Amino acid sequence: MAQQVCPFLAVDPSGQDLYDEISRIRAQGPAVEVELPGGVRAWWINGLELNKRLLAGPETSKDAYQHWPAWINGDISRTWPLAIWVSVRNMVTAYGADHSRLRKPMAAAFTKRRVDALLPRVQEIVDRALDDLEQVPEGEVVDLRAAFAAPVPHEVVCELFGVPHGEDGPRAALYRIINGFFDTAISLEDAQANAVELYATLTAFLQDKRAHPADDLTTALIAARDAGHLSEQELMDNLILLLTAGFETTVNLIDNTVHSLLAHPEQLELVRSGQVSWEDAIEESLRYEAPGAMSGLRYAVEDIEIEPGLTIPKGDPVVVSFAGAGRDPERHGPDADRFDVTRAGRSDHISFGHGVHHCLGRPLAMAEATAALTSLFDRFPRLALADPSRPPRRLRSIISTGHESLPVLLHGRDTGPRPEEVQAEAQAESEAQAIR
Repeated sequence: MAQQVCPFLAVDPSGQDLYDEISRIRAQGPAVEVELPGGVRAWWINGLELNKRLLAGPETSKDAYQHWPAWINGDISRTWPLAIWVSVRNMVTAYGADHSRLRKPMAAAFTKRRVDALLPRVQEIVDRALDDLEQVPEGEVVDLRAAFAAPVPHEVVCELFGVPHGEDGPRAALYRIINGFFDTAISLEDAQANAVELYATLTAFLQDKRAHPADDLTTALIAARDAGHLSEQELMDNLILLLTAGFETTVNLIDNTVHSLLAHPEQLELVRSGQVSWEDAIEESLRYEAPGAMSGLRYAVEDIEIEPGLTIPKGDPVVVSFAGAGRDPERHGPDADRFDVTRAGRSDHISFGHGVHHCLGRPLAMAEATAALTSLFDRFPRLALADPSRPPRRLRSIISTGHESLPVLLHGRDTGPRPEEVQAEAQAESEAQAIR
C-alpha cells in the first residue's frame, strides 16, 4: 500500500530557510495550506496583490475571539506557543468598528509633532552608539546588531514611551523580553514564562507612569484609557504592540540593510556615489528583507474565493506573508530574489502593512533607519562583513526577519590609509601648492 502523503507543508519554526521555504510554498499556488509551529493549520497567502487584497478588505479579520472558531471553541489551546499573538486585544487584532475605535487614540498619540520633536534625540542616540563603537580596537570583530542596530531603536522607543532608565528597571527587562517574544522556536514553558514576565513588567510600569505622568506616549494612552476610549486590557495590549513592533522591526530594518549593502558592495557604491538615495536603499531593503516575515494570523470572515476551484472556508486562519509579497516574481520579475537599489518597484511592498492596517510608526522607523545608516557609513566608511563567505545565522523566527548577530569589521580588512586620511592629505597638498 502506498504511503499517504500529508497535504500540509510544515513550516520550519526556526525560520532558517525562510525564502527557500516561501518559494516552495509559492510553487503550490496562490493560497496554500501549511502547518504552523504547534500543529496549527493555516492558509499561506502568496503574491503581492492577493496579500494587499486580504489586508485592505473586510474579507479577513485579526479578531480570533470573533472569527476563529477553533480559538473560540477551545480547540486551540491557550498554551499554544504562539498564543500571545492571538490572545492580545489591541488595534491590530481588532476588526471593523473596534479597530477604528482603538486606532484613533494611537494615531492621536503618534502625532507628527511628537515624532518630529524626537528626531534630534534620535540623532543623539545614534551618535552616542557610534562613539562607543569608536572605542573598539581596530581589527576586532563587532556584532553590529548587538552593538548598534538593537540599542538605537530600543533607546528611541523607550524615549517615546517614557520608559525609565536603570539597570534593574523596565528598559533592561523589556529588551530581554522582546527578544524572546519573536522566537517562534521557543519552548512552551519559556513562551509562557516570557508572557507572564511581559505583563508583570508592563503592569508595574503603568503603575509608575500613572504616579509620574509626563509628555510621552504612555501617558497619552493612559489618558485615552481614563477618558473611556480603551479598557485596561486594551491599554496593556496596545502598549505591547507598540513597544514590540516599534523596536523589533526597526532593529531588523537597520540590520538587514547594513548586511545587504555590505554583501553587495556594488549596490553600496551606488548609494555612496549619490546615484541613488538612502531612502531608495531602505525601500529596497524593506522589499528584499521584510523586517516582519508575516503578520499575526488573520481569519476568513466569509468564504473567500481565491480563484475558480480554490476557496478559503469561513473561519479558517490565514497568513499574510510580507516576506513572500516582497519577492513576488509576478510583481518584481524573475530577479525578485536579487537586491537592487535601482529597482523601479522597490517601494511596492507591504512591510509596513497596507490599507487600514498600515503602520502608524512608519515615519519614525524610516527616520531612525536613515539617521542610523547615514551616520554609520559616514563614521566607518570601510565597514565590512567579518566573513563575507559565511552568511549570518537568521533569528529563530518565522515572524521576525533579521540575524542573531551581524559580525563586522569597522575599518575593513586591509591596512591601507583610510578615505578620510587620503582626503586630508590631498587637502594639505592642495593648500601647500596654493602657498607656493
